[in-house]
Amino acid sequence: MRVYLEFEKPIEEIERKIDELRQFSSENEEQIRKEVEKLRKKMVRLQEEIFSNLTPWQKTLLSRHPNRPYTMDYIAMLFEEFVELHGDRLFRDDPAIIGGLAMFNGQTVMVVGHQKGRTTKEKLHRNFGMAHPEGYRKALRLMKLAESFRKPIISFIDTPGAYPGIGAEERGQAEAIAVNLREMASLKVPIIIAVIGEGGSGGALAIGVGDRILMMEYAIYSVISPEGCASILWRDAARAPEAASAMKITAHDLMELGVIDEIVKEPLGGAHSNPEDATRNLKKAIEKHLNELMEIPFDELPLLRYKKYKAMGAFYEGNTDR
Repeated sequence: MRVYLEFEKPIEEIERKIDELRQFSSENEEQIRKEVEKLRKKMVRLQEEIFSNLTPWQKTLLSRHPNRPYTMDYIAMLFEEFVELHGDRLFRDDPAIIGGLAMFNGQTVMVVGHQKGRTTKEKLHRNFGMAHPEGYRKALRLMKLAESFRKPIISFIDTPGAYPGIGAEERGQAEAIAVNLREMASLKVPIIIAVIGEGGSGGALAIGVGDRILMMEYAIYSVISPEGCASILWRDAARAPEAASAMKITAHDLMELGVIDEIVKEPLGGAHSNPEDATRNLKKAIEKHLNELMEIPFDELPLLRYKKYKAMGAFYEGNTDR
């Protein structure tokens, strides 16, 4: 069932009227058809107006939309012959991170990504997409396997953040994330990152170091959630919309800052309104960047990756002659 966010309520009202008209069975079928078409055009105009003026907070809500495609949805639509691989060979398998070999346009690739759940049972099983250290160690094991066979890596980011529980900390959460950052920086295979929903903190970065970073139009990417930022700065999580605007977490903000390489256009209404169109757009972006990266000698990729990240965060020093 389609879930409507608060700012989408006017659209929901028109959808409801269309559904009501469709249920009528009368002699004025042609008149009803015209009325439905009129309402549809009105709804499209309203959607265009709403989605052309979204605030960073509204985009944050869209990035978390319960109907939004998750990693497994994109895997099913983008790849063929996906074979999931399990376990970090140290502790256990973490369902919050999935990964495995798959075919993409006839090319064998390694796919890794966060996986959230839809039902209550699945959310608990996947831990809401918040990985434990073993999840990141599993991801690194698979990426190292890809390097051994010289296969490209495609990583999907969609997490509120790494799991901060006691068990995770006891098993070395920070160390696991840090090791992934170091090792991904030096992998001698192409790495494409796709931020498809929430890109939260170190939990996102742990599988987010790559040669190309793609970001869905209504995804977010940030060192902390807007609620967390507001709680720290103002001791008030209710000021999250204000924090979202200040943090520069949207795709357009990050494109201007040079953090990402391409914004992947979403259908009107968001990726959840038409997952097939969203997937087609993402596939085109992955194809383009993968083809470019495959032309580069693999041994040169770590240095280019290093230069890419070193160039981020440029700043100007103020006048020190005082």
